[in-house]
Amino acid sequence: MTLNTVFTVGHSTHSISGFLSLLQKHGITAVADVRSVPVSRFTPQFNRYAVERALSDAGIKYVFLGKELGARTEDLTCYVDGRVQYNRLSRTSNFASGIKRLRNGSQRERIAVMCTEQEPLDCHRCVLVARVLEEYGIAVEHIHGDGHAEDHTSAMRRLMANFGLDQEDLFRTSTERLHEALDRQEQRIAYVNEELLVDGKPEK
Repeated sequence: MTLNTVFTVGHSTHSISGFLSLLQKHGITAVADVRSVPVSRFTPQFNRYAVERALSDAGIKYVFLGKELGARTEDLTCYVDGRVQYNRLSRTSNFASGIKRLRNGSQRERIAVMCTEQEPLDCHRCVLVARVLEEYGIAVEHIHGDGHAEDHTSAMRRLMANFGLDQEDLFRTSTERLHEALDRQEQRIAYVNEELLVDGKPEK
C-alpha cells in the first residue's frame, strides 16, 4: 500500500476483539468514525466512548468525524423531499473540512474510516466518502468482515454488476454506467429525514 491509502471498515456486530483483529491485520493506526450518531442499542461495545477507549487501549487513535462526514447531515440544504443528496453533501464546507482532515491524516497515519454497515456498498463511507477521496488521488481499500481488503475500483465493479451495468454498452461509457449505479445505490441507502418529507412521504 502507498502511504496515502485510506481504509474503510464497518463495525457491524463484531466483538471488540474481533474488530481490533481486523484493524491490526491491516496495520491501522487511527480510526475516523463517520457515524452521524455514534451509538448503538444492539452493539453497545461500539458506542463512541466505549470504542474510543478500546482503541486507545490497543494503541490506535480515534477521531470523531460524524459532524463533518456523517450521512445524516444537519445541513437542510442537502435534502430534497426529505432525502439526503450526496452530491450536495459533498459540496458543503463541513464535508470538505472532513475530507481535508482525512487527506492530511493519511500522510502520517494508516487510517480506517469506520461506519456501521458490514458491506461497504451499503454504506456512505464507500458510495460517498471513498469516491471523493479517490477524486483527490487517495487510494481506498475496504476491509470486509472476513479480513480481506477490496480496492475501491473492484467495489465499484461489484456495484455495477449488482445493477446489471457491468457489461459494455454501445451508447454509454463505463463512467456513465458507474454514475448510474452510484445514483441508484444512493436512492437505496441515503438517509431520509421523515420530518422533511413532502406530505409525509418521499417524492416518487
